[in-house]
Amino acid sequence: MSTSTPTRPRGGDDGVEGAGSANGNGGGPGNGGASSGSGGGSGSGRGRANASATVAPKRRFRPRTVRQAILYVLLVVVSLIIVLPLLWVLITSFKTDGDVITNPYGFIPNPFSTEAYATLSSGQQPIFRWLLNSFLAATLQTILILVTASAAAYALARLEFRGKRIVFGLIIATLLVPPVIFLIPNYLIVQNLGWLDTIWAISIPGAASAFGVFFLRQFFIGLPMEIEEAARIDGAGDLRIFLQIIVPLSRPALATLAVLSFLANWNDFLWPIYVLLSPENLTLQPGLSQLQGAYSTHFSIVMAGAVIASVPVLILFALAQRQIVDSVASSGVKG
Repeated sequence: MSTSTPTRPRGGDDGVEGAGSANGNGGGPGNGGASSGSGGGSGSGRGRANASATVAPKRRFRPRTVRQAILYVLLVVVSLIIVLPLLWVLITSFKTDGDVITNPYGFIPNPFSTEAYATLSSGQQPIFRWLLNSFLAATLQTILILVTASAAAYALARLEFRGKRIVFGLIIATLLVPPVIFLIPNYLIVQNLGWLDTIWAISIPGAASAFGVFFLRQFFIGLPMEIEEAARIDGAGDLRIFLQIIVPLSRPALATLAVLSFLANWNDFLWPIYVLLSPENLTLQPGLSQLQGAYSTHFSIVMAGAVIASVPVLILFALAQRQIVDSVASSGVKG
C-alpha cells in the first residue's frame, strides 16, 4: 500500500519567495503581482517620509516663553527701583554743593569732586570712630543673638518640657508689640546698671531676639531626627548633640540670622540717640545726622558718609551670600 505525501503548489513557494525579496528590493522571481505590490508600498512610504522631512516645522510662541519674558521685565524694573537710589547716592557724593542744588537728579557730576570724602577724612568729624563703634556694637550683639537664640530654639524644637508651647507663644507674641514700647523700660534698666554712654547700652538690650528664636526653631524642626537618635545611641547628650551636630548643620540659617542681626544693629538710629551722650561715642547712624547743620546741609558730605556706611554691609553680604542662598534653598526642601 503506497502512501502519497501532499505537496504544496509551486506557485505558493514562488509567491513566498517573491514577497520576501520584494521587501528588500521591490521585485523578485516569484509571483509578479505580489512583488510589484510590495515594491509599490515601500516606495510610496519612502516618498511620504521624504516629503514630510522637507517641510520645515512651524515655530510657535509658547505661553511659557511669554510668562518668562514678563517675569524678566518685572525683575529688571524691580532691580532698577532698588539700584537707582543707591547709584544716585554714590554719584551725589562726588558732586559739589552747587551742583547738587542746580542739578540734583543728574547722574553725571559737573564737576567731579572728592571734596566730601576729603572733608570726612580730615578729622573735623570722627566718622571713623563712629564706624568703629558701630562695627563693635553690631558684632557683639550678633554674637549674643546667635548664642541665645540657637540655645532657646533647640530647647523649643527638640526638648520636651511642661509649658513649652506656652513659652513659645509668649515669645511669638512679643513680635507683635511695637519696639518703641520697650524704649523707656530698656532705658531705665541701662541707667540703673550704669551702662549709659557705653557700648554695652547698644549691644546687650537687643541680645535676646524673638525673631531669632522663631527663625532657628523652624529650621531645627526641619532637620532629620535620625541623626540625633544615632548620636544618642552612641552615648551623646543634649549639649554634645547641639554643639557637634545641630550647630554645624545649621550654618546657613545661622549665617542668615547673623546678617539680619548685624544689619538691625548697624542701621539702628533711635536707641543710640537716647543712650549715647558723648559725640565720640556715637554710632554711625546718629553720627551722620551731626553732618547736617541747623540752617544748611552739605548733601555731598552726607551722601559720602552714607556710602562709607554701606561698604561694611556690602562686604558682609558678599561673604555670607552663599550661606544665605543655601538657607533659602534648604527651607524649601521637605525631608
